Amino acid sequence: MFGRLKSVVAAGAMLLAGWAAPAAAAETTIGISIPAATHGWTGGLNYHTKRTIERMKAAFPDVDFVLTTSSSATQQVNDVEDMLARGIKALVILPFESDPLTEPVKAAKAKGVFIATVDRGLSQEGIEDVYVGGDNPSYGRTAAEYFKKKFPNGGKIVVMRGIPTAIDNIRIEAFNEALKGTNIKVLDMQYANWNPDKGFEVMQDYLQRFPEIDGVWTGDDDAALGAIEAIKQSGRKNVAVLGGSGMNKVIKLVMDGHDMVDADIFYPPTLIIPAIELVTMKYATQAPISGRYVLSSPLITKDNAAEYYFPEAPY
Repeated sequence: MFGRLKSVVAAGAMLLAGWAAPAAAAETTIGISIPAATHGWTGGLNYHTKRTIERMKAAFPDVDFVLTTSSSATQQVNDVEDMLARGIKALVILPFESDPLTEPVKAAKAKGVFIATVDRGLSQEGIEDVYVGGDNPSYGRTAAEYFKKKFPNGGKIVVMRGIPTAIDNIRIEAFNEALKGTNIKVLDMQYANWNPDKGFEVMQDYLQRFPEIDGVWTGDDDAALGAIEAIKQSGRKNVAVLGGSGMNKVIKLVMDGHDMVDADIFYPPTLIIPAIELVTMKYATQAPISGRYVLSSPLITKDNAAEYYFPEAPY
């Protein structure tokens, strides 16, 4: 399945390099619904989405796109309904939250709309035709393995969850499972919404309630920056902070040997690109598309950080 998807992306790359693209049988409108840039990762997501749409429009003028960015789950539901009224044939969606978007997307599928979900997924399996995302079980396990190696004799850690989504649940379940049988104690878990301000607030709460904290998994680099600032202001020492997603600013901290940050977990906002390309290929070249396309989430350390550092990128 993965091979078929990869071959389609490769075909698209050749077309963009100069091969003649066959005209679509009829003009097709693809709807793309993503969250607004509420934090750095989604800011990068918005950048790569717009850039990819521009490339696809130039390569395949018979395919049109409608892009909406939503600042809430309610707004995204309305955006999807508006797209259906405009007669879209396909929907590429990264849900703001999984539960509220499941039924609207399911209704779109029932009307014959081709569905591609990205990253966060839906709370019911089997609705989408294509899924593109990161390896979220691996993301959680990678975090757990980091702390197991960091504190082989046991330690006390706190966790910041993201927002209520399927991927957050998957990450946390894998994280908890991988820590079973160890002497690492998770003192508390709270939602920090992948946001630096909320990360700062949650970390302040943790620091006030727990006199001993060895490490914190923020689950996201934006939240990590907030946690780092809270720890710095508190004067607390020897707290290891592990974020995730591969923000340039955080990778630079790893490269420079920051006293709190010696690693990060990769989870790129560029995963929207293959989703848009795959769906465009379906209508521009009549290629049969279905399945799952999963990108890995390796641990970034000082030894390999330079491979993941792109200072010109927006995130």
